[in-house]
Amino acid sequence: MGKIFAIAKLSVLELFRKKDVYVAIVLALVAIVPLAVVNAFGIEGAVRYIREVALLLVWGFSVIICVTTSARQIPNETQRKTILPLLAKPVSRAQIALGKTLGSIIASWGALAMFYGCYIVIAGLKSGIWIEPVLLQSVILHACFAALACSMTVCGSLALTPSANITACLLIIAGGLLFGDHLPDLINKAPGLFRPPLIGLEYVLPRFELFDLRARVIHSHAPVPAGVFLFILLYGAAYSAVFMGLAAGLFKRKQY
Repeated sequence: MGKIFAIAKLSVLELFRKKDVYVAIVLALVAIVPLAVVNAFGIEGAVRYIREVALLLVWGFSVIICVTTSARQIPNETQRKTILPLLAKPVSRAQIALGKTLGSIIASWGALAMFYGCYIVIAGLKSGIWIEPVLLQSVILHACFAALACSMTVCGSLALTPSANITACLLIIAGGLLFGDHLPDLINKAPGLFRPPLIGLEYVLPRFELFDLRARVIHSHAPVPAGVFLFILLYGAAYSAVFMGLAAGLFKRKQY
């Protein structure tokens, strides 16, 4: 594990040396911070409006950061040939793949912490309520989502070109978040020929919408029951482990 964490540390440092992550974080903060002065629809309406827009921005920018940073981890190393000295060291290819994935996850969590820190301050100043139990659940599940998205993207980077991988992962994640709840209805209404592929998608692709508690946070609903919350966490961890295992297997087959 020590070697995996060492590779992850190097990956995090390399990511934060680049300007991409900082640009995304600055853009997100520039978009979120002005919401602090919004006073539309009365006090209650303003709080809900701020929560809805701010959380939409947090989710949107976090998806972009997770996918773009993870998609370039290994391809950038191979293009610059810097992967060769790493392969010459006494570390296995599986450890390299896992370390790169863990580095992407940690970097994404760092960006997520900045986003939610800004959101908590803005929403707290408006409503007087700083951290509700449902918000804490939302942050934890969002972090689990980030780990899953990073794991899937790193795995995809070993099978697809960077541009194809980024496009495919963004479409899968966005489609899951936007239309995942409607997939069962779509399957029921689909013609017989299209039903088997849709059923396959339902069982194979992760259900990203499970990690999104924005509606509960926006309307100050009760937290998710503990059993359901734990199940979603285990679900995300299991899918992340599967993608990490696939990434390790694919990286072993690569020729350098």
